[in-house]
Amino acid sequence: MKKMIALFLVAISTLMVGCSESSTPVEGKQYRTLSNNLATYRLPQVTEVFSLNCGHCKQMESQLPKLEKLIDQSVGKVHVTFNESAQIGAMIYYSAEMQLGKKPDHEMMLDLFNAAQMGDGATLAEKKGQIDNAFKSRGLVSPYDITEEQQNQLFQAMQIADEIITKGEINGVPTFIVNGKYEIITAGHETIEEIANTINYLIKK
Repeated sequence: MKKMIALFLVAISTLMVGCSESSTPVEGKQYRTLSNNLATYRLPQVTEVFSLNCGHCKQMESQLPKLEKLIDQSVGKVHVTFNESAQIGAMIYYSAEMQLGKKPDHEMMLDLFNAAQMGDGATLAEKKGQIDNAFKSRGLVSPYDITEEQQNQLFQAMQIADEIITKGEINGVPTFIVNGKYEIITAGHETIEEIANTINYLIKK
């Protein structure tokens, strides 16, 4: 009888350990360690890497207010420069960030996503008009009308973003960089709560 009780207790403790481990993020599944530390760029503790042209990034934007509550802090942003379309998106994003002195708010981000993702049916004039409106309605200068000095600031911001993406070996979006050392593997999560759990784990790591 004593042996049976002992075996039962061992079984229970094993199950409890198994349950506790299941909620602990696993490297290679939920996150990876970056090959280069990006701390020198003084990124916010949690930074989203995204593209205005990415449909999944637009979906993530709608979840960001909830994520920021779950991790109890604001999420910074870095726009990728993978290709020509991403570079155009980066020019639009950094035109806003440069003028605001901070990342655009959630509502403006949604306007920028909508403008960038109007679809093939929209003309260039229609896309330009929506981008112009996203800026001018907030008292900002459209990316099409910025000064030469502002252009230089814009290109510097894009160059830094390109360095971050290259050194971090970031190959897909959306994703998150934590403490300049870790990248979240978004495909390893099913809910925004799971992403928040991994981020909170890495913040303390």
